[in-house]
Amino acid sequence: MRAEVSSEKGSARSADRDRGRPQPSTPPQEDDQSEWERQEQQMLMQQQDRTMSRIGATLSTLAEQAGLMGREIVEHNEMLGDLEAGVDRTANKLSGAMAKMRKFVRDTEETKSGWCIAILIVQNEMSDVTQAKSASTATFVTALVTNAAVAGIQLAIFTVLRPHFKAIYEPRTYIPDEPKRVQSLASSMLMWPIAIVRSDYTEIKRTNGMDSYFFVRYLRMMCRVFLPIWLLSWALFMPLHSVGTTAGKTGLDKFTFGNVATTQQARYAAHLIFLYFMAGWIFWNIKKEMRHFIAARQRHLVDPEHSSSAQANTVLITGVPKKFLDEGVLAQLFSHLPGGAKAIWLNRNLKELPDLYDRRMKACNKLEGAEKNLLQTAAKLHLKAEKAKAKTGDDSKITKDLADPLDPEASLVDQLVPRDQRPTHRLPPFKWMPFGLPFMGQKVDTIDWCKQEILETTEALEKGRDTLRADIDRPGTGEDETYPPLNSAFVLFNQQIAAHLAAQSLTHNEPYRMAGKYTEVAPEDVIWGNLGLNPYEQKIRTAISYAATAGLIIFWAIPVAGVGIISNVYGLCESYSWLAWICGLPKVVVGLLQGVLPPVLLAVLMALLPIVLRLLAQFEGIPRRTGLELSLMTRFFIFQVIHSFLIVTLSGGLIRALPGLLQNPTSVPSLLAQNLPEASTFFLTYIILQGFTNTAGGLLQIVPLILYYVKLFLLGSTPRSIYNIKYVLRNVAWGTLFPSVSLITVIALVYTPLQPVMAGLAFATFGLYFQLWKYLFLYVLDQPASGDTGGLFFPKAIQHIFVGLYVQEICLCALFFLARNESGKASAIPQGALMIVLIVITAGYNIIINNSYGPLLHSLPLTLAHKSYGMPHEQSLPSEEGDGDPEINAEADTDDHKPLKNRAVKDKPLPSKHDGFAKAKKIESGGIEQEEEGNPESLDEDVRKPPTDFNHPASVEPQRPIWLPKDTLGLGEAEMRSLDKAGIRASTDDAEMNEKGKVSIDGRPPE
Repeated sequence: MRAEVSSEKGSARSADRDRGRPQPSTPPQEDDQSEWERQEQQMLMQQQDRTMSRIGATLSTLAEQAGLMGREIVEHNEMLGDLEAGVDRTANKLSGAMAKMRKFVRDTEETKSGWCIAILIVQNEMSDVTQAKSASTATFVTALVTNAAVAGIQLAIFTVLRPHFKAIYEPRTYIPDEPKRVQSLASSMLMWPIAIVRSDYTEIKRTNGMDSYFFVRYLRMMCRVFLPIWLLSWALFMPLHSVGTTAGKTGLDKFTFGNVATTQQARYAAHLIFLYFMAGWIFWNIKKEMRHFIAARQRHLVDPEHSSSAQANTVLITGVPKKFLDEGVLAQLFSHLPGGAKAIWLNRNLKELPDLYDRRMKACNKLEGAEKNLLQTAAKLHLKAEKAKAKTGDDSKITKDLADPLDPEASLVDQLVPRDQRPTHRLPPFKWMPFGLPFMGQKVDTIDWCKQEILETTEALEKGRDTLRADIDRPGTGEDETYPPLNSAFVLFNQQIAAHLAAQSLTHNEPYRMAGKYTEVAPEDVIWGNLGLNPYEQKIRTAISYAATAGLIIFWAIPVAGVGIISNVYGLCESYSWLAWICGLPKVVVGLLQGVLPPVLLAVLMALLPIVLRLLAQFEGIPRRTGLELSLMTRFFIFQVIHSFLIVTLSGGLIRALPGLLQNPTSVPSLLAQNLPEASTFFLTYIILQGFTNTAGGLLQIVPLILYYVKLFLLGSTPRSIYNIKYVLRNVAWGTLFPSVSLITVIALVYTPLQPVMAGLAFATFGLYFQLWKYLFLYVLDQPASGDTGGLFFPKAIQHIFVGLYVQEICLCALFFLARNESGKASAIPQGALMIVLIVITAGYNIIINNSYGPLLHSLPLTLAHKSYGMPHEQSLPSEEGDGDPEINAEADTDDHKPLKNRAVKDKPLPSKHDGFAKAKKIESGGIEQEEEGNPESLDEDVRKPPTDFNHPASVEPQRPIWLPKDTLGLGEAEMRSLDKAGIRASTDDAEMNEKGKVSIDGRPPE
């Protein structure tokens, strides 16, 4: 094209040159022809111009297109450059992240943190489900071997230490009173396991009370429950889940419920039959144990030693209206019951008296410590002087060391100890502060200050008690009294059956009036601050308490998550620049923050939880400490089931199912049905930990062993503190112990049909626990008689078994309905429907048990009235306790012929002479005076001075004696005489201090 255009342009330029030259003249013909040629050329030129215009437009279009293509190429080059830079940045970030992960793992390994392991386990489960499933077997085997090894080491140490530390491992062989002592466990070092197995658990009733007995009985019951369940589940489910299946699971997971292939859904019928058998077997055991519980508790209530105690014959009544706040009026009200009231104590608003009593008790404790320090200092100075005399042979050296040898009125201890070496302390700088501060507040001599404090508080208490006596003697319901009565009272009955009838009767004709009635009340068990609450206020407090408990359970994950965040210090430094300085700390400090601090904080949180729950129960207005423990048992069990079981179960199953759910959201039912049972691996390892390590640790008791000697070294200074460390035995808190065992029951019940290995481990765990706690309650622990409920924690534990059954049946019902065959259709609808029927049967049986045995839990029936205190013994009725129960009848025959010295004396019998000032007033009008045998004694002079057991300690208790040790110099006796002269009770009985200042005791504290 370019050649043609150039040719045309050349022709046009030649024609222009020709036109510019002179032309020769031509004839006219030639002019016409030339004109024609010229027009033809003009036409050709115009045509060429038009062609050139089109070519120019085409070239312009091509140029624009080329420009656009160029710009696109530049943009693509820029995008490729950005992509390359992004790839480089991503590679750098991945390299940095991997380096940080390697550093985190290395630091975690160095600090022995378990948090990294948990994170890696979760990451592994989320990244590769197959690997996680195969790893469950390794996890189980590792946990089994590790816990077995740790348990073996602990048992070996226990075997070696047991014969040499009787104070830790067999204190009940010499510390309790003779009727409650036991024989030594075994003379041979290696024979202790056989001795524990052969020991009779029923002896726990004599040595430690009914609560301890029924706890061990519960463990024994669970052993019996899980023995056939274990054998049947292994024989049935292990081949059923693992043989001939095509689900493809390996290792431990092939025994799980989820290993049943979609083509073999008919096998679920075996699970249904097993669950019906399991429920029926548990129902039979519950019925048997509840029958035994009622019979054993009733025998305990009418036992002569217990039945004759004030605790067994007294009822605490709350919500008493004002017009009934008079001893005579209450005595007349309860005169309609057999025997009537023997004594009545109105609880009063003592105002400042409890604070004065507490101040005096603190001053007594402080004075004992200060006197002991003074005597110890004097002994050391005297020993130093004696050594100096022995070296020099000069008696003047001793005289020079005396503080003031020329003062004839100074005591020997004052002569030996200079004034500046006497015990001192600082008073609080502000009155509202409970303790003093260093370098702040007035510095005082501790002994002089304590003496003055004891004398002042004693004088104030005596003055207040005189006023209180006058208020009690004044007739009426508390008008114009200094210490007016509160709306509660203790009523002591002449007959035990009358106390139980009073607790069951409808006492008042208005709502919430005298509705709170409590039997089996011990003075040491009373929470005095909760005796004056209005009934409506108590209802509101109860609602607030349970609402706070629910909120605590729901939001407890927040502080736990905070602890987890602390465990990732480097992540905090990376995410928040203002925390970057933490990573700049020394490596050891960061390791402590990341590896040590989180487990410690988590342990503190778990230790604080029961304390908070107890405070909520106390805020509710519960008047007894045993009531607090019963309430705590329910609250703590709910918390354990939700946080330690349900959340862990759901989170474990969902984490395993998460990859499949993301790939195929429509497979939610089948994936959950397959993966939810595989969360059992964690609980298998948990049961192994409880059964092996915790049992062996319970025998070894390494923490009590260490604390025993640490306390003796750091706190064992005064005779009283040494007695408390050496001779006051440890006890357990039922509100936290029972839920921890009930949680194992719930876990085992739920996971047995899903993972049959669980049943065998549960049987082993309960069997080991049974032997452990039998040993502890027979040889180590001592539950106070005042805190014994007669076994009321046991029925609550039975209710926890029903909770486990409900969770198990609901879980299996859901799994049956979620099961799908190879075509994706529901394959276990009949099994799911029959599980609903089983849930209804379980609920119905639960209701039957509660309705049949509930009314018998607390009170005595009239059929046992002839066996109770204050009644003449009559011929046994056909429906007496133990009827139809060979075990109870055998125990009854044994107990009836057992010598009195071998039977437990848990309660103080009713005294025949009374020395208190609380009284039941004589009804002068409208009352019936009865003086014959069996009639109320509350109207005679003897009852006007009933036992002082149910008075507030601040109103009756004398000053506790100051317990000082005797010494070789006679300083202790001199200080005792000095205190007695000042009006402060003191004693040096059964306590001694040697010449080096070491204190020892050989008797109980003076009281």
